[in-house]
Amino acid sequence: MEKSRMAELPPELRYIQYEHALEKKYLPAIRALISKDLSEPYSIYVYRYFLYQWGELCFMALDPKTDTMIGVVVCKLEPHQSHSPPTLRGYIAMLAVSSSYRNHGIATTLVRKAIDAMVERDADEVVLETEETNIPAMKLYERLGFLRSKKLHRYYLNGNSAFRLVLHLKRAQDMVGDENGGEDGLE
Repeated sequence: MEKSRMAELPPELRYIQYEHALEKKYLPAIRALISKDLSEPYSIYVYRYFLYQWGELCFMALDPKTDTMIGVVVCKLEPHQSHSPPTLRGYIAMLAVSSSYRNHGIATTLVRKAIDAMVERDADEVVLETEETNIPAMKLYERLGFLRSKKLHRYYLNGNSAFRLVLHLKRAQDMVGDENGGEDGLE
């Protein structure tokens, strides 16, 4: 993107955690920001599903001068039963940054805040899907340690395929426990 079209980044952005009391103020802005960039159309119920249950895992970047939302990440955290024993899996459902504010580390900061909140809640892993054509997103997530775990053919309504990415937060041994009752066998 040309420098002249990039917005001037405020000296200090304000990052805030979503709270239910902020719904009237911020939900319309969240929806508008996400609908501009993501290929899936989400109803108000999808946003509320995530925000009501896992608002503490959702973060917003605001321009402190105008209180305008310029970035948001929406996540969830719940048990994942397909592993034995079940794992606590974080999920990054939506991430968007206003196009004129990209390439300033806002998305990286939002994702890190979400991951940190999941780690605080003892998550074992974090997963997400992103369009295979979304190279900037793939680079962002891979820089943060996410690995491609599988390709999902024609995953999105627009017919595009996706990659599922996973960030392992714990070693497999930590998740299943140690056969020696916590002892490492060293004397």
